Amino acid sequence: MKQLTLLAHNGAQQELADQLRALRQVSAFTFTHVEGHGQHLDNDPRLSARDKVVGYTPRVRIDILLDEGDVESVLDTLRQTAYGISGHCTYWLTAIEQSGKL
Repeated sequence: MKQLTLLAHNGAQQELADQLRALRQVSAFTFTHVEGHGQHLDNDPRLSARDKVVGYTPRVRIDILLDEGDVESVLDTLRQTAYGISGHCTYWLTAIEQSGKL
C-alpha cells in the first residue's frame, strides 16, 4: 500500500476531485487546505495578484491510498490533465506499513 500526496493550487480542487472520482484505482481521497510559502513562479497560471501580494499561495493537499501496482497509472492520468496542474503540482509517495479502520 502507498500514500500518494499531491499539493496543487486550490483553484484546481474541483477538477482534481472530478478526475480522481473517475479513476477506478482511487477508492477515496482527502483534501486539506494549506498555504504554500516560498519562491513562486511567475508563469504559474493559477497565481493571482492576491497570491503575489500576500506572499503565499492557497493550496490543497490531496492524500490518496493506493495499491502499489496502481500508482504509476494514477500518476500518468494526472500528468495528462489539461486543467492547469501540469508542472505546478508537487507530489510524493510514502510506503504505508499498516492501514485499517478503528
